[in-house]
Amino acid sequence: MAGTIEVLVPGGEANPGPPLGPELGPTPVNVQDVVAQINEDTAAFDGMEVPVTVDYDDGGSFTVEVGVPPTAELVKDEAGFETGSGEPHSEFVANLTVDQVQTVAEQKQSDLLSYDMKNAAKEVVGTCTSLGVTIEGNDPREFKERLDDGEYDDLFADEAAAA
Repeated sequence: MAGTIEVLVPGGEANPGPPLGPELGPTPVNVQDVVAQINEDTAAFDGMEVPVTVDYDDGGSFTVEVGVPPTAELVKDEAGFETGSGEPHSEFVANLTVDQVQTVAEQKQSDLLSYDMKNAAKEVVGTCTSLGVTIEGNDPREFKERLDDGEYDDLFADEAAAA
């Protein structure tokens, strides 16, 4: 009966209720132990939705693997807002600095399709576009153009390329 369960839980706030409890209930693991481990491992992502994978075996032992929260969650946390704009191309709900874009890109790079920091930043900018978040007070599409033109190459230089 060994298996794997994948769920999204609020960081540091998982509980034995849904979505975790109903998934773990029929397994041989101690649900409270799994919840405690998840809360300990996700404490740094307080309140953000975090992808978690629980692998368990027939003896009741388990391992918890914590993924990186979705880019939108990281942007919301960094900018300090709850929900994106209903009209993201005309109504903006928050503003990020270039340093905040860099922070989110660094946190998320391992989960993104990009090969370097510059392209990771472009993926973050795309999320900002859909959420209605400006960057340095400008439309994120304008920021992406400046990023493409090399204006921020010094900030988003790939460490591997620099080595």
